[in-house]
Amino acid sequence: MKKLLCCAVVALLMLLVYSPGPARAESKELLGAGATFPYPLYSKMFDTYYQANKVKINYQAIGSGGGIQQLLSKTVDFGGTDAFLNTREIQKAEVPILHIPTCLGAVVVTYNLPEKPKLKFTPDVIADIFLGKITRWDDPRIAAINPAVKLPAMSIVVVHRSDGSGTTFIFSDYLTKVSKDWAFKVGADKSLNWPAGLGAKGNPGVAGLINQTPGAIGYVELIYTLQNNMPAGIVKNKAGNFIEPNIKSTSAAANIDLPDDTRVSLTDTDAVDGYPLSGFTWLILYKEQNYSSDRSKERAEELVKLLWWMLHEGQQIAEPMKYAPIPNSAITKGEKILQSVVYNGAPLLKQ
Repeated sequence: MKKLLCCAVVALLMLLVYSPGPARAESKELLGAGATFPYPLYSKMFDTYYQANKVKINYQAIGSGGGIQQLLSKTVDFGGTDAFLNTREIQKAEVPILHIPTCLGAVVVTYNLPEKPKLKFTPDVIADIFLGKITRWDDPRIAAINPAVKLPAMSIVVVHRSDGSGTTFIFSDYLTKVSKDWAFKVGADKSLNWPAGLGAKGNPGVAGLINQTPGAIGYVELIYTLQNNMPAGIVKNKAGNFIEPNIKSTSAAANIDLPDDTRVSLTDTDAVDGYPLSGFTWLILYKEQNYSSDRSKERAEELVKLLWWMLHEGQQIAEPMKYAPIPNSAITKGEKILQSVVYNGAPLLKQ
């Protein structure tokens, strides 16, 4: 009896040691975290990819700042960010980090007013609302842009992001370009010292707080206004045209020469028909994938395959989800970037 029991224990231990199950499962699940801006699109992309390839992608929408920190801490395979890493962040990493563009999105000014009027905004008015200088909806400057709209005699309640956010970076990057006062007092970053307003976490949090607060105004990604039946402001661009945020006007904003690393701002675009609060969103990863003792080559290969798919087949999902697909020039740049990813110095993709 003792011999039988001993044999059973030995067999169980051998099964646990030599079973390929855990290693294979580990290589078939990728971890990511970051931007809420593209989260609805990523959810659909990752589900579609899983159905075809049986690779599970666990993505936590915690904001761009959180995604960058998670990658720097090496707790995820990739981060998601709507703000490309600045020089300080790249230096902090001490090793090359690559940016793969995945789509284009529009940051929209949205608000909670009776009957949901479609309002026009000029750059200076947007800046002064979020600076706390314009405090009522019936202010003469708002009325002058919207003569056909009966504006309510209501106080304006500014709502902004409370977490580190690429959406905030795009919004503040735009305001820094169009308002000297904003540039001097606030500037552009993922997290800001806000001069006015209430904070909420993530695009969903901002959209929810605006919906709950009469007279509120804030900024979210376009898809969140569509999902919550919220109005999206029409914004005057550099060419002097009032542009409605949609896929066509967002794509038009990217009609510029792209740098090889794709780290570029699209706000306040020169494009005549471009929406001025547009931006890329990126997935970021380490160029050298063997950056920890437990990181397998197979896991790195799965990551590169996923990103290649997102650059190609995955783009077909963007437009139905109200995101703008990246232009061919960005796809070409993204391909070259992915071909530079290595494991122990050897490329993971064959050119």
